[in-house]
Amino acid sequence: MSVQSTEIRLAARPHGWPTADTFAVARTEVPDPGPGQLLVRNLLMSVDPYMRGRMDDRPSYIAPFEVGEALQGGAVGEVVASGAEGIKPGDIVLHGLGWREYALVNARAAAKVDPAVAPLGAYLGVLGMTGLTAYAGLLRTAEFRPGDVVFVSSAAGAVGQVVGQLAKHRGAAKVVGSAGSAAKVAFLRDELGFDEAFDYHDGTVREQLKRAAPEGIDVYFDNVGGDHLEAAISRMNVHGRITVCGMISSYNATEPDPAPRNLSMLIGKRITMRGMLVDDHRDLRETFVAEVAPLVADGRIKHRETVVEGLENAPEAFLAMLRGGGLGKNLVRIA
Repeated sequence: MSVQSTEIRLAARPHGWPTADTFAVARTEVPDPGPGQLLVRNLLMSVDPYMRGRMDDRPSYIAPFEVGEALQGGAVGEVVASGAEGIKPGDIVLHGLGWREYALVNARAAAKVDPAVAPLGAYLGVLGMTGLTAYAGLLRTAEFRPGDVVFVSSAAGAVGQVVGQLAKHRGAAKVVGSAGSAAKVAFLRDELGFDEAFDYHDGTVREQLKRAAPEGIDVYFDNVGGDHLEAAISRMNVHGRITVCGMISSYNATEPDPAPRNLSMLIGKRITMRGMLVDDHRDLRETFVAEVAPLVADGRIKHRETVVEGLENAPEAFLAMLRGGGLGKNLVRIA
C-alpha cells in the first residue's frame, strides 16, 4: 500500500533572488516503509536561510538540491507506519525531509519528540538545530566569557534571538542586536531584554554600533556578513572573537560583496574569526537541552515563531524569510 503526497520541488536554479518559478508543486506516490524506515505525515516544517545555498550547483559543505526533486529541511510529523523497532505509529518524530506531506524516513535519521514537553515548533527552533547553533556558536566557537560585550546581527531571527538571551543569561556585560525594522528593534529591547538594538536601515551599521557599544565589543555573532562584519571588526576589542554562522546579505548577490574592507585589523587586534556548522557540535546536544529547555519552560528564554499555513505556501514563506519578513523562527504548518 502507498499514499499520495504533495511535495515542493526545485524547478530551476535561481540566478540571484529566487522567484515563484524556482519552485514546482507536484504529486507523488510514497510507498510503505521497509525495514528500518518510517512513513511520516508531516505536521510542521522549517524554512531557513541555508536552503538558499543548496539551490545553487556549487561546491559547499552540503550537497545541492537536485532540479526536479523535492526540497529538504527540518520537519516534525506523525508516524503513520513503522518498520523500525522502538518507534510506533502515532509517535512524533523530528527529521530532515520537509517540503512534502508524507515522507519515507530512515529511522536512524529521525528522533522522537514529546509534544507534552514543548510545542512542536520548539523542536524546529529554540530546542532544535536553531537553538543548538546559537548555543555552540556562542559558547564554543566564540568562547563567550561572563562580562563580554556581545553584538548579534539579524538578532530578531531564529538563531539571533537565542544568542542574545543566552548571552544575557550567561552574564554578558551588554548585548547589542541589529534588526530590519522598528518593530523588531522594540521586540529585542522590550521582550528579549537586549541592552541596545538598532535598525540597520536608520544609518550606517558602523555608526549605529559605535553609539550602541562605545566601549567596543568582545564577541560578534555574525548572521549577515557584509557591512555588519566590517562594522564589527572596527568596533572589536583586542582579542575579540567572531563566530561566522551565516552571511545572508550575500546569498542572493550576483556580484561579490566588497565588504569587509578592514580585514587587516584582525592582526593588530588579534581577533579570532571562525566559521561554524551545527553538525560539528552534535556532542553538545544533551548539554544544550539540559540547560536551555528549563529556561524556555519558565520563560527566561523567549522565542517567537512566524507560522504560514499550507504546504502550497511554503515557497512564499521561504521568500518572505529571505526578505527579512516574519519574526523569529519561520515555519509552515502542513497538516
